[in-house]
Amino acid sequence: MKIGIISGSHRNLSESEKVACYMQQQLISSGLDTWLFTLADNPLPLWDQSIWNNDAEWNRLLDPLKKELSECDGFIVIAPEWHGQVPAGLKNFFLMFSRFELGHKPAMIVAVSSGDGGAYPVAELRMSSYKNNRICYIPEHIILRNVENILNENPADNDELADGYFRQRIDWALGILQGYSKALKTMRETTEIFHDKFGNGM
Repeated sequence: MKIGIISGSHRNLSESEKVACYMQQQLISSGLDTWLFTLADNPLPLWDQSIWNNDAEWNRLLDPLKKELSECDGFIVIAPEWHGQVPAGLKNFFLMFSRFELGHKPAMIVAVSSGDGGAYPVAELRMSSYKNNRICYIPEHIILRNVENILNENPADNDELADGYFRQRIDWALGILQGYSKALKTMRETTEIFHDKFGNGM
């Protein structure tokens, strides 16, 4: 089983990437394969309609990513809350890829907040990022509040109670994601999931 991790922050050395690396190590320690893709420094240009025209530059940029995404059985989508929103680069990411890479694969949303927020990215991703690519957000999600005080390598940098709680919750939630990844792989292998007439969601 292979789990893809998308770190949705544009910033270098972001808290989202810290969380992504922590979750990657937890998955690796469980014996799973992983792939981590970070949106730091905006590696993807803004979507434009030439992507539909077999444009050589788009193909050069996206083909390696499509291959990696296609090989994943499930995903973790990490979204910091910026002004109550998902970062533009993460929304842009979902314009680039389709049902052939993401379709009918489970994904767990992990929202990140430096304060007591974090709920808005969960709602936004569930509402509008799945329609045509058919990614399947599982019921379980995680909101990491006051993220600077948890999941740090140096225990002295952590709020002990909050850090312990979130580490336990993350391990449990990753187990849920693995269960969905196994179940939906069977579904994809036994069900007609690609239909040219119904290529887009309603």
